[in-house]
Amino acid sequence: MKPGWIDISRTLSAAIACWPGDVAYRFDLGVKISEGASCNVGSILTSVHTGTHVDSPFHFDPAGATIEALDPAIFIGPAWVVDVTGSLDRWLPAVESLDLSLAPRVLFRTGGWPEGSPFPEAIPVMEPELPGWLAERGVKLIGLDVPSVDPLDSKTLDLHHALGRCGIHILEGLTLETVPPGLYDLIALPLKLAGSDGSPVRAVIRAI
Repeated sequence: MKPGWIDISRTLSAAIACWPGDVAYRFDLGVKISEGASCNVGSILTSVHTGTHVDSPFHFDPAGATIEALDPAIFIGPAWVVDVTGSLDRWLPAVESLDLSLAPRVLFRTGGWPEGSPFPEAIPVMEPELPGWLAERGVKLIGLDVPSVDPLDSKTLDLHHALGRCGIHILEGLTLETVPPGLYDLIALPLKLAGSDGSPVRAVIRAI
């Protein structure tokens, strides 16, 4: 029997590391049964780029689509998990032998940000030619286990723009430490947030 669904999303809590200077996650229980109410009612405050999240094209392109306009089908379906641990800027060798016609989504396990760790000071990134190579083979979504596809100090977001020009969507902040490379079903739906540049997601995979 094939194993069940594996949660590859980070837990949103007050302890989660967020982008320096960004809005940290906060949960408040404003209405409480313990204080006589008929139910508990909470609220959250957070950047949409905290933890596991999808970037909409509007995040890096003022003319790009906002999150609610994206086709949900992008975020559901077969995906390859690929191990590029130890590869700082050369990921193509890990994917060039894959049959991407089986799965137009690729999740990169870099090992660059273990869950529960402080926000990293530097992260591995893909080579500049990889977005075009992936797009030529029909890839429409990439995911990775670090906060960004670009170097953390980037002001130009070259890889965000390269992926956007290729029609490849971006899923960041996954947790893949214990996931073996292979072919999986993926569900990583963003919330339908009007006008938003991104959204938190609950990402899960199941071996095919």
